[in-house]
Amino acid sequence: MDRLWTPWRYAYITGKQPGGRPGVPADLEAFPHDHGSVFLNLIGAVQWAAASGGVPQVVAERAGGVLLQAEHNFICLNAFPYTSGHVMVVPYARLDSLAKLPAPAAMEMMALAQQMETAIREVYRPDGVNLGMNLGEAAGAGVAEHLHLHILPRWFGDSNFMTATAETRVLPEPLPVTWERLRVALGQPTS
Repeated sequence: MDRLWTPWRYAYITGKQPGGRPGVPADLEAFPHDHGSVFLNLIGAVQWAAASGGVPQVVAERAGGVLLQAEHNFICLNAFPYTSGHVMVVPYARLDSLAKLPAPAAMEMMALAQQMETAIREVYRPDGVNLGMNLGEAAGAGVAEHLHLHILPRWFGDSNFMTATAETRVLPEPLPVTWERLRVALGQPTS
């Protein structure tokens, strides 16, 4: 009998997060503020840990799954990805509509999406790349109050009965490995 181990999925399956985001050290878990958005809490914790002097910025970014911080947006790994290489471009502004996103942030978001498409194609060699937003709960948004752009690689024949019959995804690569590979492809430091 074959066994498939996906321990990083435990928090999602059970709805519990005993250690928080996979690989997040206590320095980020101790972030003392709640900004009312999972994304703002994530980037706030990363920036807080780096600014506090106790954690180098690259260590904080690794712990939070942050691949790149730009002026108006940041790129992070999806903590519960559809497939390995699933990332999100997230504006720092907490907005629930693309129409509300200021033009400079929207332009930067698209430029970052272009960078990520290139990095994903380089690292994963997919047959295609999905980009998309779910705006509003009825559209499938898991975080409806804060828009974000999903970017993920796709391959022909990448269908798996586990998703359809067991509502479970099988991911071949742990998040820390994904972070490392994509950071290198983006030209960002990894240590």
